[in-house]
Amino acid sequence: MLQYLRLHGIGGIGIVRMSGDRCFDVLNKIFKPKKEENIENIKGYTIKYGVIVENENIIDEVLVSYFKAPKSYTTENMCEINTHGGNIVIRKILELCLKNGANLAEPGEFTKRAFLNGRIDLLQAESVIDVINAKSERELNTGIKQLEGILSKKIKDIKQEILDVMVNLDVSIDYPEYDVEDVTNKQILDMLDSVQCKLENLEKSFDNGKLIKEGIKTAIIGKPNAGKSSLLNAILKEDRAIVTEYEGTTRDTIEEFVNIEGIPLKLIDTAGIRDAKDEVEKIGIAKSKEIAKDADLVIAIFDSSKELSQEDIEILDIIKNKKSIILLNKADLNSVLNENDSRFRNITDNVLKISALNGNGLEELYSLIAKMFSLNEINIDNDVIITNLRHKNLISKAIENVKKARNTVEENMPTDIIAIFVKDILEDLGNITGEFVTDDIINEIFAKFCLGK
Repeated sequence: MLQYLRLHGIGGIGIVRMSGDRCFDVLNKIFKPKKEENIENIKGYTIKYGVIVENENIIDEVLVSYFKAPKSYTTENMCEINTHGGNIVIRKILELCLKNGANLAEPGEFTKRAFLNGRIDLLQAESVIDVINAKSERELNTGIKQLEGILSKKIKDIKQEILDVMVNLDVSIDYPEYDVEDVTNKQILDMLDSVQCKLENLEKSFDNGKLIKEGIKTAIIGKPNAGKSSLLNAILKEDRAIVTEYEGTTRDTIEEFVNIEGIPLKLIDTAGIRDAKDEVEKIGIAKSKEIAKDADLVIAIFDSSKELSQEDIEILDIIKNKKSIILLNKADLNSVLNENDSRFRNITDNVLKISALNGNGLEELYSLIAKMFSLNEINIDNDVIITNLRHKNLISKAIENVKKARNTVEENMPTDIIAIFVKDILEDLGNITGEFVTDDIINEIFAKFCLGK
């Protein structure tokens, strides 16, 4: 059995992790505990103090954690060397492990082994990367719930509902001579209706799941000096973007995340839209228009102290068919524009007066965004929510197979034909949890993990 290691970056503490049948053999060659003890007598979930040595030379003082199979992350024997976090000392210990028989981990190696060894299913394994990459508390909580198996249980319950009907259907097909109660078409249709309803509810939850995981892609557009960068800085409460009295200081996009009601808002500050002669600025403006086109939400900002210009009219045209908010900035100055202007109201009812300079109106902006995307209605405590596109696509495929199975029943086709489509539903659900998934899919999933996780 190969051993796998995990190497962290610089920090107060560094951890080198090994897993496999021979990990303790490798460890014994380089680790000298303060109190010598046979590995058979060392209990799992214990820590020993000692030093890492090479040819009797001390490399570092360490704490070593022991995890014995099957009670470990991978279900194999595991150990973690907790060392000082400098790159040199960690690299030296890593080299010693490799020199004494270990092999370097591939991305996602530990979680992959936990899946292959049956400790977690594929859905739970994928949630590990969601927990690591979480950008908000809601995304973190959703990832943890899936890691605990809440979605896996839901899928398992749906499969069991199908199997409760299929078991008699299969027996009647394979062993017609046995006295088995016939499965009626009504029983099959009732099961299919129930399964379809549950799957469609899961499929619908992806809209909220996508919000939780990916956030709301929000483009801030406006002409130069309307206050786009000032708005970004006010929301972030830091000077992230350059703000000057000169027009056209933003040539490229600036992207940052903030949280509203626990949902990540991906803010994109864009180049000011105007008739530019500078080739670089022209590229930035073209990019601004493209980002606005693809955004989930467009915040169009206007200088309320000035009459609308031709550039402003063009911006209104850009957001005409988009989910948008119009901000009348510089409310701290004498305003010549107001929220009831028909030129704004013909585009959207979401019109606010703000002052990016002093932060007035920002809370109203946050409340409006929360209302537009129904953020308060997303209940991660009680709802099972799909956040992974792979899962959503397989659920959609299962729903199509439910419909095909229903058609075969309604057309009074033979039970063995009906069984084919019902088994396709089970296979789709099994692909979510990893029962029928191919090696290529497994490798593709774990390649997205950080080294050795």
